[in-house]
Amino acid sequence: MKFLFDVLPFILFFVAYRIWGIYAATAVAMAATAIQILASRLSGRKVEKMQWISLGLIGFFGGLTLVLRDNIFVMWKSTIVNWLMGGALLVAMQFMKKNPLKSLLGGQIQMPDRIWRGMTWSWIGFFLVMGLVNILVAYSVSEADWVNFKTFGGPVITLVFVVVQMLFISRHVSTKEVPEQEKGPSQ
Repeated sequence: MKFLFDVLPFILFFVAYRIWGIYAATAVAMAATAIQILASRLSGRKVEKMQWISLGLIGFFGGLTLVLRDNIFVMWKSTIVNWLMGGALLVAMQFMKKNPLKSLLGGQIQMPDRIWRGMTWSWIGFFLVMGLVNILVAYSVSEADWVNFKTFGGPVITLVFVVVQMLFISRHVSTKEVPEQEKGPSQ
């Protein structure tokens, strides 16, 4: 259910585009993202930082698209999101000397540090490349083809990348459980 809730603005953008075009689709995505955050707040759920960033970016780039009647601004949003995510991983790795993926997933997955570093670097590269690919597609094909790429191509490429990542790390994941005596006294 959470997955559907998370992708709802994306789905509504695609449907609105097919019915009314890019400007209406942009307005629908802006409204859906704002309503999504409002619904989270009203239901007591925590609004994730990425949701706030997404709202800010769709508000800014979507607003420029609507005010200036130029679709290129909304097309750039995906690139900016990808580059921000890649940049955040890069800054954490290089300047903060932290591995954000290990911090996020290290409780569930045990791997050597070199594998965590390699996986993080591959995600940095993936986000940077996907941002570039989005812009190349936006400038080289029709608007409808870009929407199709954004709706189907980008997610399929991401899924393939995730599967390849999982296959790679599966060889290095430790499944050792902590023995009962090392867990400490039970209460």
